[in-house]
Amino acid sequence: MPKEYRTGLTVEAIRQSVLDNLYFHLGKIPDTATQHDWYMALAYTVRDRLMQRWIKTVQNYTEDLTVVAYLSDEFLMGPQLGMHLINLGISNEISQALQGLGLNVQELAGQEGEPGLGNSGLGMLAACSMDSLATLEIPAIGYGIRYEFGAFHQEIRDGWQVEMTDKWLRHGNPWEVQRHEIAYTVNIGGHTESYYDEQDCFRVRWIPKFALKGTAYDIPVSGYRVATTNLLRLWKSEAVETFDYEAFNIGDYFGAVNEKIASESISKILYPDDEPYIGKQLRLAQQYFFVSCALQDMIRLHLLRWKNINAFSSSFAVQLNDTHPAIAVAELMRLLVDEHLVNWDKAWYITQNAFSYTNHATLTEALEKWPLSIFANILPRHLEIIYEINRRFLDEIWLKYPDNNEKSSSISLIDESDQKYVRMAHLGSLGSHAVNGVSEIHSELLKKTVFPDLYELYPERFLNITSGVTQRRWMALSNPGLAELITNTIGEGWISNLEGIKQLEAFANEPNLRKKWLQIKHENKSELTEILHARTGVSIRPDTLFDIQMKRFHESRRQHLNALHIITLYNRIKRNPQTDITPRTFIFGGKASPGYFIANLILKLINSIAEVVNNDPDVAGRLNVVFFPDLNVKNGQKIYPAADLSEQISTAGRESAGTGGIKFSMNGALTIGTSNGTNREIHEEVGAENMFLFGLSAEEISAMKSEGYNPMAYYNENPDLKAAVDLISSGYFSKKDTDLFKPLVDSLLCRDEQMVLADYQSYIDCQDRISIAFRDKEKWAGMSILNVARMGKFSSDRSIREYNEKIWNAAPLKIELEDK
Repeated sequence: MPKEYRTGLTVEAIRQSVLDNLYFHLGKIPDTATQHDWYMALAYTVRDRLMQRWIKTVQNYTEDLTVVAYLSDEFLMGPQLGMHLINLGISNEISQALQGLGLNVQELAGQEGEPGLGNSGLGMLAACSMDSLATLEIPAIGYGIRYEFGAFHQEIRDGWQVEMTDKWLRHGNPWEVQRHEIAYTVNIGGHTESYYDEQDCFRVRWIPKFALKGTAYDIPVSGYRVATTNLLRLWKSEAVETFDYEAFNIGDYFGAVNEKIASESISKILYPDDEPYIGKQLRLAQQYFFVSCALQDMIRLHLLRWKNINAFSSSFAVQLNDTHPAIAVAELMRLLVDEHLVNWDKAWYITQNAFSYTNHATLTEALEKWPLSIFANILPRHLEIIYEINRRFLDEIWLKYPDNNEKSSSISLIDESDQKYVRMAHLGSLGSHAVNGVSEIHSELLKKTVFPDLYELYPERFLNITSGVTQRRWMALSNPGLAELITNTIGEGWISNLEGIKQLEAFANEPNLRKKWLQIKHENKSELTEILHARTGVSIRPDTLFDIQMKRFHESRRQHLNALHIITLYNRIKRNPQTDITPRTFIFGGKASPGYFIANLILKLINSIAEVVNNDPDVAGRLNVVFFPDLNVKNGQKIYPAADLSEQISTAGRESAGTGGIKFSMNGALTIGTSNGTNREIHEEVGAENMFLFGLSAEEISAMKSEGYNPMAYYNENPDLKAAVDLISSGYFSKKDTDLFKPLVDSLLCRDEQMVLADYQSYIDCQDRISIAFRDKEKWAGMSILNVARMGKFSSDRSIREYNEKIWNAAPLKIELEDK
């Protein structure tokens, strides 16, 4: 294939490249190619155009510069094709080339599946961070796990969640490049032996029970309109020896592949169930596996610079995304002390200077910790290292707080309050030079309630960096109609610098812009209406208020508070069918952890309410409830642009950030929310008149609980609340089965740990104000425009700049191409 066809950006070059990839890479001709074949040929065509950029960027990883190493066990990357087209600026050329072949780019993009590499907000943060790192031309490597299967594919049957295997790799992944030559041995279990070396220095040798191999799979991460294309390196676990020939020869055919099966289980699935003992072992082994591979890889790259191992922290700024990769602190110490013979004090200095730690927890009890017995069984050498780190740390504490055993106990890396545990968040904090929260409220919680003792000791380490998301995926790609309208109004600068979207504010009162704004919203809602009907069979009206809550199902996310509002509206109509209400469509989405009974019961309640409401002629056209199954990035790109109202109603103090709320606001949805996570910061940016806050603050909740909160009092004193709860209890939504939702009702009336009943009336009153506001479409459009115009702070570009200025200090590197 001539070079111009391999990398050229003209319509003809792209068209020929697609045909060549179809023929030479896939072994197909146009007459027999399926839509998926054409997608794969297109993906390889786009990847070819990334390759020069990618190689030029990666070559610099061995130069004398600081590379950001982003360690995360999740990367919620989403489909890649659309992002690369936007970043390369070749969407029009691709579309024209495919039209010449009788193909549609949107239909082919729809063939791309959802990568099963992430499932939560920290995965979203990781993916958006990688996009922004490349766009800001900061050299970076993302390190994670190449899961064979995602968490699970969600189906809804009879209103219940059913978990199906997420076989995201069944058709292959055209974006990845396997690197057989980049593989590392990872040891598990066994015991240690101490000895003195030839220089009479005390050493420890780890004698493992089991060893496996981590092989690298690389994925390019392009930046917006820049040549920088960073690296996402994922590790697949494999057996050191995949086949036991001796066992096979004596007839033990299954035993011959035992090691292969056991080794591959480490990277088999995202978030294995860690309730059983064996699940906990697998989860810890999984976390250790990928950080060990990552650190061994970093050390290899560092030594390729012909630099001394003592200078490691000048080569890599290692960011721990939440507590899951915190074992990296002990692993780097092991590699430095045991493998590279660095003395302890120097190794600890290197370690602390290399690592920084992002925490996502809001409660002390939510911090990850591992039973000592499991830790000793899986990582015996690391436990010794942690004990030594802890001994030295507690000696320091003892000098500062003599005879204060309570202080030592609360701050120790070992929790000895009940069964002994290793406190991983404490390890991550102690082994890092910077610890950050992900919103202003969350960072204050870290200082006051999550790590108060560590903050007292090391206040200079703690800082806030409010999370953001990338506007390139969540606006330019997901909402092309709105993106085009904004660009036509203020230019395209906002795509690379979202702070520039502030210019849109000057046009918020223009009738023509408001009219086009509402038209685009209606088109997005109409598209979602068709998707929902195809997937669920439920027919909804796009002219109703789309009230959307997209969160993982959890009591603290309070989907049941939303449900009580729906029932309250339903009761109003049933009492008086002629009552005048603003028509609403309630749309839910999110997964419940398979073992979390109450969360699954709340999900079932939502679907049971939907079954009743959607089939009641008294409310037809005024209320609809729909559940969008299998929430992920691909589905989210259709949901967020269609929302009128964003439900960010988690219990105050129980959500660290809330990137979902940012995505809704970026797409023009107004927010109803508590003073939680980024809600308060969005409120400060968009203005109180353009957002709907309700409910108790975290401080008020704490005070109420300390004084003795009684949920039954709220139930008995509020007739509407009582009527809503009683309707659930009566079996009205469960085909007269009064036992089905009894555990949920009992949890509300007897405990109500998430203050649902306490916040009910404030929530209802706020929703009533929203119903009135939505009727004035012109005013609502103006509020929506101002929400978008004031979202500049919440781009991941801004947060990555802050990480780099405050923590990493990595110099941007401009990649120059020989032939653009």
